[in-house]
Amino acid sequence: MYSKLPDNTYEFIKGEVADLFERYDIRCIPISGFELAVHMEITLIPYSILSEKKRQAAMKYSEDGFYYDDLPLGERIYYNDAMPYYRINMTILHEIGHAVLGHNEDMDPEEREVEAKFFAKYAAAPPVLVYRIDPQCPEEIMEAFDIGYEAAVYAFDYYHVWLRHYSAIGRLTSYEEKILELIPKEA
Repeated sequence: MYSKLPDNTYEFIKGEVADLFERYDIRCIPISGFELAVHMEITLIPYSILSEKKRQAAMKYSEDGFYYDDLPLGERIYYNDAMPYYRINMTILHEIGHAVLGHNEDMDPEEREVEAKFFAKYAAAPPVLVYRIDPQCPEEIMEAFDIGYEAAVYAFDYYHVWLRHYSAIGRLTSYEEKILELIPKEA
């Protein structure tokens, strides 16, 4: 069971997020999964354009969405466009996580999901960017990063864990410095 990954895996994923932001010149918040997918040349396919039979099969497979790499046609993310924007965006970030982390069918499915879920949460609201807004409640994160309440609560809690660590060591990691450099504080 993979409810928690090894620390070095979390660090690797954070570095991958920073590298992705740099590679595709991501320079502002909120982070858009749609923008990243376009830069990465991943085709986005909303469930609503599928035939009824295919839409039902997609919903049976996942109510939110899924990543599919079809060699001749390329990478695709299918997503349920009946969901609220913040949930769609998080789904797309999650599916991009599968692509970036090189997930395949040979890996443990639970491990893949835990990694992709962390990738999406970290990409949507990196603690070093949360630090800039000095939030007093999850709602402030929700508004600044255009994420849902549940994700904002997670980001708020994770930010406080990060803040204790940052206060103890007194320096940022190289990937955090990269994120700060890429996404300057807005005037």
